[in-house]
Amino acid sequence: MQKWRATRRLLLNSYSSKSRFDHPRSNPISDHSTTISRSSSGFESWTGRIHYRHFATAMIQRNPAFSTLNSDDINYFKGILGDKNVIEDEDTLLFANTDWMRKYKGSSKLLLQPRTTQEVTEVLKYCNSRRLAVVPQGGNTGLVGGSVPVFDEVIINVGSMKQVISFDKVSGVLVCEAGCILENLVSFLDNQGFIMPLDLGAKGSCQIGGNVSTNAGGLRLVRYGSLHGTVLGIEAVLANGDVLDMLGTLRKDNTGYDLKHLFIGSEGSLGIVTKVSILTPPKLSSVNLAFLACKDYSSCQKLLFEAKRRLGEILSAFEFLDNESLNLALNHLEGVRNPLPPAMHNFYVLIETTGSDESYDKEKLEAFLLRSMEGGLISDGVIAQDINQASSFWRIREGVPEALMKAGAVYKYDLSLPVETMYNLVEEMRTKLGNSAKVIGYGHLGDGNLHLNISTPQYDDVILAQIEPFVYEWTSKQRGSISAEHGLGLMKANKIFYSKSHETVQLMASIKKLMDPNGILNPYKVLPHSIVSYS
Repeated sequence: MQKWRATRRLLLNSYSSKSRFDHPRSNPISDHSTTISRSSSGFESWTGRIHYRHFATAMIQRNPAFSTLNSDDINYFKGILGDKNVIEDEDTLLFANTDWMRKYKGSSKLLLQPRTTQEVTEVLKYCNSRRLAVVPQGGNTGLVGGSVPVFDEVIINVGSMKQVISFDKVSGVLVCEAGCILENLVSFLDNQGFIMPLDLGAKGSCQIGGNVSTNAGGLRLVRYGSLHGTVLGIEAVLANGDVLDMLGTLRKDNTGYDLKHLFIGSEGSLGIVTKVSILTPPKLSSVNLAFLACKDYSSCQKLLFEAKRRLGEILSAFEFLDNESLNLALNHLEGVRNPLPPAMHNFYVLIETTGSDESYDKEKLEAFLLRSMEGGLISDGVIAQDINQASSFWRIREGVPEALMKAGAVYKYDLSLPVETMYNLVEEMRTKLGNSAKVIGYGHLGDGNLHLNISTPQYDDVILAQIEPFVYEWTSKQRGSISAEHGLGLMKANKIFYSKSHETVQLMASIKKLMDPNGILNPYKVLPHSIVSYS
């Protein structure tokens, strides 16, 4: 046990005095396996060899009630937005039409870049009157085809709406426009002595409006909860152009229905979020990060239970990955090294603590690690000695999606499951698929979120038939969720019944019909096509 104390020293002051959230830990575009460059239009383009497979229109028919874009429409939009904010350039449209995973590709001929809520209002009012379907888009970092067209929908990108409107240091409430990039908000708040309550691998590209619209989770949920708790208010524009001003900054407001929650996680299907007010926590001075090895999944579970009990208020992240995940990172990510050489262990856990008392936090973490090692829950471990080592640890965990894309084709599933049975699905999938695929399990163990990934040399319908609907049926039997934090988008719209009752989905469809009677907002997404109909 003394060896741990001698060789696994706690963090140096140079790391403890800075939050890890102040520093990019990895490529912010964590699900890209390609080279990114920014074009003159402000959108990103890509180069490199990637695996394509487009599923967009396989089982879907374009709604015949929707109009087709014409030159009069384009001229009208130019009159509202100006020529430079009405994009018809093919290269820019190629990027805007294609999702991060390169699975879904639309055929939109027009990208609009409004700069104000009023411009969004005028665009939507016109589109609704013409029955022109639209797709709200932010950083286009989604993983389920929710932020790209299915057919020829007009793309409305809010990335030009990127102003911080106000920040109250007393309450910690930030009010900003929907197009603010998450990493820019992180930097802004750092200068104020605060942090964002969510942290994502894609923070260098994703936008707060998209985060809210998808109810993005990420690494901090175990500490700060979901956006349903931290978002205090929003402003949203409905399909007919009406503006709903719910941009409250109060933590308590019990006057009637709290309608903002309809827009958190509805993926732009009920309205376009244009402004957000969000509660931000103060930045704390002491941050510790441990990279640990466990002999089996049962030890990971017990370690989580003990961490919640003994680290309590300073626990800020609890992530896990299996040895297949680490192997992928080591083989496909440049500069990544095994933190615990030379052995490979069955499971790995990252535990982060964040507090305000450096000596107290050190003592508490050290006592927890010693107790866990004595109890056999930890096989080996190392604590980051400085910010560079901490970044290298996070690079492994956050780099797994990038490594998967570099390895070949990948089938991704984002599931909420009871912690005690979560990894059983990974093991059953391995038995089911045998040597035809690699099955990888990692994710946010602290909040019961498994990222199940099946890696193959290329996409194969035979393998897909073995995965689906098995994964969804298995999740449903556990009363889990088929979408923990990625949303439903196009990929899972027809799978919603695995997690929600018919009565619940029917009520959702009624709300959609009430708020968007022409169905122009992000059609074919979120709700099953069999239950959504428009006159």
